[in-house]
Amino acid sequence: MSTIGSATSAAPAAANPADSKARIANNFDQFLQLLTMQLKSQNPLDPLDTNQFTQQLVQFASVEQQIKTNDNLSALVLANKTQNLTNALGFVGMRVTANGTKSMFKNGEASWQLNAPRAGKATIVIKDANGNEVHSMTQTLAAGDQTLKWDGRLPNGQTARDGQYSIVVSALDASGQSMTVKSEVSGIVDAVDVTGSVPTLKVGTLEFPMTDVLSIRRQ
Repeated sequence: MSTIGSATSAAPAAANPADSKARIANNFDQFLQLLTMQLKSQNPLDPLDTNQFTQQLVQFASVEQQIKTNDNLSALVLANKTQNLTNALGFVGMRVTANGTKSMFKNGEASWQLNAPRAGKATIVIKDANGNEVHSMTQTLAAGDQTLKWDGRLPNGQTARDGQYSIVVSALDASGQSMTVKSEVSGIVDAVDVTGSVPTLKVGTLEFPMTDVLSIRRQ
């Protein structure tokens, strides 16, 4: 892996499952009451039509089955969340590499892993956590993996504050054709968040979904 040195150039909210279950249960109870009253009040000389009664029993069974299905789905969701938590906890304390453009600047350095399909040149814009451009540089890229390092030097000669920074890479190959350069970040996972549908790994103040992880290894 080659190294690029430091440069000094300038939806509607989802329905609540508990509410949905309560509505279905209410409908179920109401249907049962209506069916019971219907049986009690029917005229013995003109009893309820057999076909209609059969259809109502089928509806009754369908509603009951829907309630049981919802209970089973809730149990599966809980089991899946528990499994996700168990899997995600295995990342804590591990060094991971993931797709991403963000990196932490601290101890005088921030770094990104770049992968260029071909050799060429790139204009790299560095932005702070608020999206403001703080620095730009022009770099020569080799084909394949390489490391971009930034020493925090700003155009005014001062050094950037510690914190989160991101990059935007615009690259051209040797023939002047535009090319896409992949950006990766790495760090030690110190926490996980499983409140969402996909566990989120936290590396300092950086956060990225577990599905973006490309590699994992011990420190």
